[in-house]
Amino acid sequence: MSIPLSILDLAAVASGRTPAEAVRDTIDLARQAEQFGYQRFWVAEHHFATGVASAAPAVLSALIAGATSRIRVGSGAVLLGYYTAVSVAEQFGTIALAHPGRVDLGLGRSGLVRARDWATKFSAASAPAEPARLVDGLLIPGKAKANLGDPEVRRRLEAGQRLLGAREDDVDYGEQVRQILAFLTAGYTAEDGTVFHAPAAEGTDTQVWVLGSSAGPSAQAAAELGLPFTANYHVSPSSVLEAVEAYRSAFVPSVSFPEPHVMVSADVVVAEDTATARELAAPYAQWVLSIRAGDGAIPFPTPAEAAAFEWTEDLRGLVEDRVQTQFVGTAGEVAEQLRTLQRVTGADELMVTTLTHQHADRVRSFELLAKEWIS
Repeated sequence: MSIPLSILDLAAVASGRTPAEAVRDTIDLARQAEQFGYQRFWVAEHHFATGVASAAPAVLSALIAGATSRIRVGSGAVLLGYYTAVSVAEQFGTIALAHPGRVDLGLGRSGLVRARDWATKFSAASAPAEPARLVDGLLIPGKAKANLGDPEVRRRLEAGQRLLGAREDDVDYGEQVRQILAFLTAGYTAEDGTVFHAPAAEGTDTQVWVLGSSAGPSAQAAAELGLPFTANYHVSPSSVLEAVEAYRSAFVPSVSFPEPHVMVSADVVVAEDTATARELAAPYAQWVLSIRAGDGAIPFPTPAEAAAFEWTEDLRGLVEDRVQTQFVGTAGEVAEQLRTLQRVTGADELMVTTLTHQHADRVRSFELLAKEWIS
């Protein structure tokens, strides 16, 4: 029996289309995903990117919850460095008041960009390529490369993050998650003993998840608080095994989760035949490049635009890890790759994300995969 399969969506803006169309397409996809049998439908959070319309996950989650009736909805993830704990708890608690039993609050990290953070996650664009390895059939590429060491790119990123309210100080991520859990249960007790209650959040059945790309603070917070953890193979495939192991090894049982519970994400494109799937997936490399170059996600290109793009060896080196770990093919081929991902990571659930230029192709990709995996 297959483990649960869910969807992570970006409300991606396709080349030649508008953010309004992207949002409408995401809501339509959620309705259809519910009919296909997917477990969850999560939306991401990205800012200042012309190719992504998912910038307000609480708002978009509420719209999707109102347009569906059974599928669980939520964030993948709210970037906690841009908000207070109470505001996040109240936003998703409010959705849960209207849609009990269906709301997930996925938490991510973000804060003012620092050189040490980028050095941990990425290699410089000019760094020698690290060797990839195959672990029981799963490709684990070398450390990702990015152009985020460029002073102008860093300046632009810092300016954008300050506009979003990123804090200058090192706020303890685990403490922020603890505060959210407190507001969702019995209230938060301040240092002076004052208890603060958030009626819009308190007592709701919002399910809290932590998302992470490494063995760092996110995996540690999820483990220490006994929360379920989502490891991002689709974002950072080189560190997925370390992230899962760090979470499992430090896990402290909780009432809701007496055992570690892991979901792993993957990028997929499915079509009736392999050649068509590869054509639909071809623009993905150019789209990833726009992120790794520090420009933010561009509108997702057409296959023709992708074919006309001029690549150099250095540019390909910036996206190689993501392209090589995208699962592309027929439903049977992709399902087999997902089973490998499940086996190697020990995942209890899987989450897939799909980018194609045409909305109909994206819907069809999820439909074909669901028939293979869920039926």
